[in-house]
Amino acid sequence: MDNPGEVREFLMSRRARLSPEQAGLPAGTGRRVPGLRRSEVAMLADVSVEYYAKLERGGIAGVSAAVLDAVSRALQLDDTERAHLFDLARAADGIPVSGRQRRRPAKSPAARPSLHWALEAFTDGIAVVRDAKSDVIAFNALGRAFYSPLIGDGGRTPNFARFQFLDPASRDFYPDWDLFADMCVAVMRAEAGRDPHNRALQDLVGELSTRSDTFRQLWGAHNVRAHGAGTKRFHHPLVGDLTLAYEEFAITAEPGHVLLVYTAEPGSPSAERLRLLASWATAGPAETAVVPHG
Repeated sequence: MDNPGEVREFLMSRRARLSPEQAGLPAGTGRRVPGLRRSEVAMLADVSVEYYAKLERGGIAGVSAAVLDAVSRALQLDDTERAHLFDLARAADGIPVSGRQRRRPAKSPAARPSLHWALEAFTDGIAVVRDAKSDVIAFNALGRAFYSPLIGDGGRTPNFARFQFLDPASRDFYPDWDLFADMCVAVMRAEAGRDPHNRALQDLVGELSTRSDTFRQLWGAHNVRAHGAGTKRFHHPLVGDLTLAYEEFAITAEPGHVLLVYTAEPGSPSAERLRLLASWATAGPAETAVVPHG
């Protein structure tokens, strides 16, 4: 990925969204740019206008953490956006992701028996593992039943982003489709910042940018976010509407891989529908599903 270009577009987009009033500055008259001027960001960050202009042109290599923090405060970046800016700076300095050497494991983490056992331990919730490019590489029995619209008839590795933007079924599965689309792209954008040398992720971004106007527009917004925790609504073809809480856990043995767990509030209609779906799932093969790559 074009690191200077990424830095430039990210900083410009963050500056454009921040009004003088939000930054505690007088708006004045005759403003020709949306949001703050470069000179105003420089003043808030306590750096020279020339130095900030260099940063916004993509010259972020060698910039100190203190300056990055000052710019983050000036632009009122949230924690995920600040982390993204630091990721871009590390990439410009040639520092490998998380200080580790850039290498790919010889085997998929889905081949590790202990990961299977961990997934199988989630009997009342949906548990899936995704990698940095949104491939779903493993899930428990309830996860297989829940994500049946995403998995389809098998074959190609299921991918959250491809399903979101290229499969019409996602419009039914995700009642809040626009919100899901924005979240999906923002998570991918953050992943790309953490690992700019991930060729598979770059290829996926290129594919979706070519095939989906919505993806291309959202990618160009340069928004980033962490999935973290929250609540989502789904419409499952077998059991209907579900409101589920989700938690995301990093799999430290495999950088870039995360475990997503979805559960329903006890006693809620969604919990009853999830139990119904679990009963349907146990009627078939009970073993943990491993998605073959292909």
